[in-house]
Amino acid sequence: MRRNGGNENAISAFILKFSRKLRDRYLPGLAEVKAEPSPMKTTWYCPLDLSTVVEEEEDGVIYTVVVKQQHGGPSSPMSPVSRSQCLKAGTEEKLVLHLLHSFSLGDSSFITIFLSTYRSFTSTKRVLDILTDRLENPPGDNERSHMRQSFNKAVCTVFSTWLSEYPEDFRSLGDPSRLLRLAPLLPQDSSSAADLRARLLRIAEELSEKALLPDSHKDQTGFTSPPPDASRFEPTSVLGFPAALVAEQLTKIETELFVRLVPYHCLGSLWSQRDKKGREGVCWSVRATIRQFNKLANAVLASCLWPTKLRSQQRARLLEKWISVAEECRARKNFSSLYAIVSALQSNPIHRLRKTWQDTDREAVRRYEELSDIFSDKDNYSQSRELLKEEGTSKFANLDNRLNNKHINRSNAQGTVPYLGIFLTDLTMLDTAVKDRLDNGYINFDKRRREFEVLAQIRLLQSSCKNCVFTTDEAFTQWYQSVPTLTEEESYGLSSEIEAPGEPSPRGLTPTVIITQCPDLSTSRISLAGDSDSLFDFPSPVNNLLSKLTKHMKSPSVSCLDVDTSPPTNDSTPAALTPSTPTKSHRRSASCG
Repeated sequence: MRRNGGNENAISAFILKFSRKLRDRYLPGLAEVKAEPSPMKTTWYCPLDLSTVVEEEEDGVIYTVVVKQQHGGPSSPMSPVSRSQCLKAGTEEKLVLHLLHSFSLGDSSFITIFLSTYRSFTSTKRVLDILTDRLENPPGDNERSHMRQSFNKAVCTVFSTWLSEYPEDFRSLGDPSRLLRLAPLLPQDSSSAADLRARLLRIAEELSEKALLPDSHKDQTGFTSPPPDASRFEPTSVLGFPAALVAEQLTKIETELFVRLVPYHCLGSLWSQRDKKGREGVCWSVRATIRQFNKLANAVLASCLWPTKLRSQQRARLLEKWISVAEECRARKNFSSLYAIVSALQSNPIHRLRKTWQDTDREAVRRYEELSDIFSDKDNYSQSRELLKEEGTSKFANLDNRLNNKHINRSNAQGTVPYLGIFLTDLTMLDTAVKDRLDNGYINFDKRRREFEVLAQIRLLQSSCKNCVFTTDEAFTQWYQSVPTLTEEESYGLSSEIEAPGEPSPRGLTPTVIITQCPDLSTSRISLAGDSDSLFDFPSPVNNLLSKLTKHMKSPSVSCLDVDTSPPTNDSTPAALTPSTPTKSHRRSASCG
């Protein structure tokens, strides 16, 4: 027993001495630590994933290089190492050429991000010119070399993705010469390349025919229907439609518009320039969404204000109807129509109707205030964002039991139609806060990656709407199309006929949001493909945010939002709508927020 005890002590002393030698050799300067009596108490820390992130600059381009070294296991003498080069910034030419090398360098998301955002720093014609020049001098000694085959595969991937996701880029070229130059240079060794060549030649043929026969391809989006006949408008007819039916028809309209939305039209650098001379046709898909938002808000106003001879109790039924419609829109995850209705009910002409709100059912007012809270600007619209995140990909809306959603067809999944202003807010402020170029003049592509994160959310929501099926109700459609457009002055005039101005509204009976300023309508009209219908404008949340932002930042994007530091000068504007002191305002459009 003594011999065994002596052996154990000797072994412990040897291990302790050996561990001290290792420490002194590999960890010099480490403070002396009292040894544990047993080596079994030693703890070893071995990281399973080691990564190094550095920046490497080459001629005209800066890469963010990520080198990862992973633990190879006990049987592996060498740890595997992976290396990826993500483009951070570069010249215009280097960014375009990186499309052909991104996959081989491990930058797998570059093609998608570039095609979604390139219009903010270059043009389709310029991108095609750079790629065509490169195709005229392909790498590799011959067609069968490994370098040439990898290059050809990258070329097919880029143009296949581009043609599939953004075919309008090619159809808007006007001149077919670029496509006729590009098509013969595409690879000749694959069926996919032959298909690409055929598609490009078909588009070139369409462009040639359009140039020769412009009238046969005249854009029909500029066609405008005659204005509605106000004499045929029956405001109270909306009471005859079930709230669920109205919400279903509004959701149908909003869903069709949202599916056709082009995400890159929301980019701050494009949207903020929409009113510049020569850019009247840009961002048409966003403009269409705004037109619908304003049309619905106008319908709420007209139906509630037009019949000036109604008793307050009868007018209260109209408010209750639209509150029920808003609830049904919420149940269908149609946040765009929901906010349009809420905005109209919060507008000054309806907000000031003290007697009408007094006669409105208290439970309906309470539900209305809950719906209004969804779009509160508290914590940067945190409730709207959280709700959109929660229900963006869910099959059905998450509603309390007290909400009446029994009319919804639960057999079909529902898409989510967001209030587009949230995304326009994020992209406009991102464009304002982050530089387009680095100090050395390189295009800041990291900014485009951040913008793409917002665009990807829009595309995800669009995918949830693509399989939605609706039926059209002709009776409601006819009523909706018959609603006359009210100007700002007309709306306030009707409201004044209903209740004379000057009487304060009691607390707790009316909406909490008070609109104290509305800009002159003539400066707020939106042109969509040549159409310039009068639109009733409502306050946008982004304008307050951008007003504060301009105090700290100066950027071309902010100045393009039509900042006006003077009060309205329109003599016809009622005194109750005119602020007593000059305030900063932006050109307002309800969905541009």
